[in-house]
Amino acid sequence: MAKKVLVVDDEKLIVKGIRFSLEQDGMEVECAYDGEEALQKIKDTEYDIVLLDVMLPRLTGFEVCQQVREFSSVPIVMLTAKGEDMDKILGLEYGADDYITKPFNILEVKARLKAIMRRTAPKTKEETKIIERGDMRLDCDGRRVYVAGREINLTAKEFELLELLILNPNKVYSREALLKLVWGTDYPGDVRTVDVHIRRLREKIEENPSEPRYVHTKWGVGYYFA
Repeated sequence: MAKKVLVVDDEKLIVKGIRFSLEQDGMEVECAYDGEEALQKIKDTEYDIVLLDVMLPRLTGFEVCQQVREFSSVPIVMLTAKGEDMDKILGLEYGADDYITKPFNILEVKARLKAIMRRTAPKTKEETKIIERGDMRLDCDGRRVYVAGREINLTAKEFELLELLILNPNKVYSREALLKLVWGTDYPGDVRTVDVHIRRLREKIEENPSEPRYVHTKWGVGYYFA
């Protein structure tokens, strides 16, 4: 089945170019040109991934991302202006899975989108791998997390971080190691990306994020699950 992608940008020539290139690779592409239209489309349609520009009319990309995260874990890749580091950090804060800076190479865009969709696609296995730790239950194949019986809505990267840590209890990973293992060796971001995601993960799974039960910090070294 063709992957369904939503491309959101108010520059119609950019949207047209991305759409043409993705369709050449067999993807089904829908477009939106402002934040409100994008938000409504994501509410009405199930997409495999969303490519979302930061600077949009009506609602900014940050606002769209923040509101989407209230009801969906669809992977979101944000388009940011070249050199705008704060945009990248804010995008991750609001729940984006990745970001690409403008001007971009369309081949890089396609490679990033495909990599994220591969990681987040449901796996077809006869048995579902379930991990239980305390009152946390991790469904690895269904990519679902439950704490005290309540499902927690994690982004793709938050889930991958938690899965890596929970599968290797008490093993301390440096921020650099986590960046390489979860985001890949060619990821252009830095270790602040890891800190942002760990903080967001704790806010979702920990009763008291400042005194975590699950994801701990080894000061000066990195993070571990216990």
